[in-house]
Amino acid sequence: MNPGAQQPFDFWLRLAEAEIARVWQSLPKSLQEPLREVPVRLESRPDDHPLDDGHPEDLLGLFEGPSHGDLAVDVSAEQPAIILFLDNLRDTANDDPDAFLQEVRTTLLHEIGHYFGFNETDLEARDLG
Repeated sequence: MNPGAQQPFDFWLRLAEAEIARVWQSLPKSLQEPLREVPVRLESRPDDHPLDDGHPEDLLGLFEGPSHGDLAVDVSAEQPAIILFLDNLRDTANDDPDAFLQEVRTTLLHEIGHYFGFNETDLEARDLG
């Protein structure tokens, strides 16, 4: 059994928060500015969040709300947000902290891509699928 499996949820939460901060710092300033208003919420699993679009239970992350370009057109639109599902990320990483950090990074970048208007094909072409 992987020693990470014995860690409490707070351990994984702190790892994810630190990785999110590293990802944010690594982004070019031109991307950091528009993302400043996009919160990243960390939830346990999608069952804690209503998924009305038929998303799978093993979903790793979700982008909600209008994309960056749509916000400029409709200022009354709901606030965009990124949600990462920590228990699913742990499961995908087999409770390995290093693999978990990579999953957090990849999933966050994937959802940031959605914010900037990339579809699944665009993200796959950038190894963020």
